[in-house]
This record gives sequence, C-alpha cells and structure tokens, in this order.
Amino acid sequence: MVESDPFPPLESGWDCSQFFSTVQSVGPAGSGSGSASSEADQNQNQNHSNSISGLDESNQTVSIIDERKRRRMISNRESARRSRMRKQRHLENLRNQANRLRLENRQLTNRLGFVLYHFHRVRTDNDRLRSEHSMLRQKLSDIHQILLLKQLQQFPSSAWPCNNVTVMSEQTTPLII
Repeated sequence: MVESDPFPPLESGWDCSQFFSTVQSVGPAGSGSGSASSEADQNQNQNHSNSISGLDESNQTVSIIDERKRRRMISNRESARRSRMRKQRHLENLRNQANRLRLENRQLTNRLGFVLYHFHRVRTDNDRLRSEHSMLRQKLSDIHQILLLKQLQQFPSSAWPCNNVTVMSEQTTPLII
C-alpha cells in the first residue's frame, strides 16, 4: 500500500516488534528433525503477519483519516479562495458604484447650479416686469383721468345742472339786495 505521507504521525502507534524478534532459534543448522524449529518459525511468521495485518489496518485507518483531513483542508482552502474572490468582486463593485454616484452627484450639482442661475434671472426679470406693470397701470390711470377731464371741458357750462344753480343764485341775489 502506498501512503500519501511517508512519515506517519506518532499517534498511530508504531509497532517496532517486527524489526526486533524476541524469539531466536538457537542450535546448529541441520541437526535434529527440524520440525520444532520450523513450527517456531511458522508461529513467528504467523504472529509477525498478524501484527503486520493489524499494523496495516491501523495504517489504513490513519491513512483514510489523513486523506479526509487532506481533502477537507483542500476544500477549505478552495472555499477561502472563493470567499476572498467574492469579497474582492464585492469591493470592486462598491468602488464602481461610489465612482458612479460621485459622477452623478457632480452632474446633479452642475444642473442645480444651472437651474438656480436661471431661477435668479427669471426672478429678477419677473420683479422688473411687475414694477413696470405697476408703473404702466398708474400711467394709464393718469391718462384716463386726463381724458375724462378734457371731455368734461368740451361740454358747455350750461349743460351741467350744478352750473345752472349757481347762475340762478347769482341772478336772484341782486334782486334781493
């Protein structure tokens, strides 16, 4: 089995007994029947293979856990990268919006200045026209009165009843005296 990490962590419980055998066969090579020696070797090999299979199982468990951790770490890194990119896009959008709003604000300020300038001009013209209107109305009233006076002067004085009364009073007065 190929592990992703060549140096497994210490928590996995290294079993070093496979490297140091406690049972050693002592005796001359080739003497005796060899069956006792071969049984001991088989037991040792079986114990050794059992410990290796237990080690393999614990290594597989550790390897699976390590693989999950590695996948989670990669997933978290990708998620963090996406989050940073989202944040960067959002920040860029906010900057663009701020620039757009500054430009719109500047345009509206210019338009407001233009409207205020024309408002003051129209107001000044309006005030001048009202004053002129009032003056012309007064002149018209004066001219109207002058015309009425001239028309009154064209009539003979005897046509007016109030003039007749005065004339009569002038005539009667000398008689009384």
